[in-house]
Amino acid sequence: MTAKIRAEWETLRRVAVHRPGIEMWFGLLAPHASLYERAFNRYEARHEHERLEYTLRHEFKIEVVRLKEKLLELADRKPEIRNKLVSAALDEMEFKGDKKEAAEARRQMMGNVDVLDSGHFFNILLLQPELDLEEGRGARAIHVNVVERTPLANLYFMRDQQAVTDKGIFLSRMSKPQRRNEPKITRMLWESLGEKVVHETQSPGTFEGGDFIPMKDFALVGTGDRTNSEAIGQMLRCGVDFDEVGVVHQPNHPLIPGNQRDPMVDMHLDTYFNVAGRGTVVGSELLLKAATVDIFYRKGKGTYQKEEGSKSLHDFIKGKGFEIVNLTTLEQLSYASNFLCVRDGTILAVEVDRIVKKVLDGLEAEAKRNPTRYGRLLAQAQKDYRALKSEARFFPNKKELYEYGIDALPMALTNLTGGYGGAHCMTAALERS
Repeated sequence: MTAKIRAEWETLRRVAVHRPGIEMWFGLLAPHASLYERAFNRYEARHEHERLEYTLRHEFKIEVVRLKEKLLELADRKPEIRNKLVSAALDEMEFKGDKKEAAEARRQMMGNVDVLDSGHFFNILLLQPELDLEEGRGARAIHVNVVERTPLANLYFMRDQQAVTDKGIFLSRMSKPQRRNEPKITRMLWESLGEKVVHETQSPGTFEGGDFIPMKDFALVGTGDRTNSEAIGQMLRCGVDFDEVGVVHQPNHPLIPGNQRDPMVDMHLDTYFNVAGRGTVVGSELLLKAATVDIFYRKGKGTYQKEEGSKSLHDFIKGKGFEIVNLTTLEQLSYASNFLCVRDGTILAVEVDRIVKKVLDGLEAEAKRNPTRYGRLLAQAQKDYRALKSEARFFPNKKELYEYGIDALPMALTNLTGGYGGAHCMTAALERS
């Protein structure tokens, strides 16, 4: 197996996903702190994920690798993989409180490794538990407090823990502490599958896969709140061989005052820009014109030279000959650009009309708390809603898509998008051809 991708529009052959489990329940206890946009129904979210997987597997004949199931299958068949899983889990497990009881609990876990199933250790990595034990009065009167330190509630956004480039897998170092441990699990999967990790982002670099889009003759890499300049330097040295790389600077939203910017409204490049086909991209022109691009040309192995000056992402893409399907502010906020291109001219898109009211409700609440920061953004989103509703043309029901020959399959991701992403964020594309 060889995970390499040169163009976002090539036919998707193999993809990795993670169906959310109990970790999502913990995330929903505190949605904001878990980086979720809003609260949602966990059971419905799982059903939506099952339908997404079914569509990929059965309608488009794509090989779907499920993270947990595949890793446990390999661990149960190959002792060396199970040993890595167990070792990683034991390194993460913490026992605190009464020294005697904590030591006994650790001793028992170490002694029971052979009888505990592989899923037991996967769940330790997933939930990051800490056991705090205190001895009470009486025989075996032990108070056991289980604390979830940082459950990986965002693991189902499988795009972000790595980028698959023309060289192989470039492993992320996540910007937010809530997500920092996710690449430990995905790396274990890639190595267990025999995939090549060409580089792991090193501190102080931070990188997330939603900021990378390959476009055959060149690649785009976003930089901003989630991916920083140190990681960009590492990618240029170790992660790509494209002749040209455009580094896109995350724009401040023009409708939010500059001194009160909110990086979550366009946190990754794929939240306001994406590729629908060989000559067609989709994005918010408002943000594409605000985003600047630094252009780097390859001079040798691991060596790139920056071109003087910069240009807007809008002008850069138009200069490459791509047509742009414009998104309204409301559509961009509703994950319209976060679709998955499954082959040239065919996309799995968020059914925007199902979630716009939820997005508007959330924005209205934010504007009520801070009208100076979100008032103009809300006013534009409300204006967009009236116009889109009157013409019944919420994305992907856009005449421009039809004009450019783009076939869009709308998907109901009403609950899953509450975690802050669409089909693109939820899938780690491994092979295209």
